[in-house]
Amino acid sequence: MGSLDCQNENSYCRISHFRGSARFIGRITAMGLTIGTVVEIVQNRKYYPLLLFARDTMLAVSRKEARNILVEEA
Repeated sequence: MGSLDCQNENSYCRISHFRGSARFIGRITAMGLTIGTVVEIVQNRKYYPLLLFARDTMLAVSRKEARNILVEEA
């Protein structure tokens, strides 16, 4: 299990856990990123937000937020 910001581009992973405040978790789940969701890492470039594809939607997640989303290989 690793954090979302450490995943390779064009890979798939499943969200397994969140770290952080209730506010952070509420905001992330409101975007559709819930535990068990499979996401595709579209872009993961240093110093830029991650681009994710999940539930037929493209999302941008900051690197700080991505560090608090723990994933496992899908």
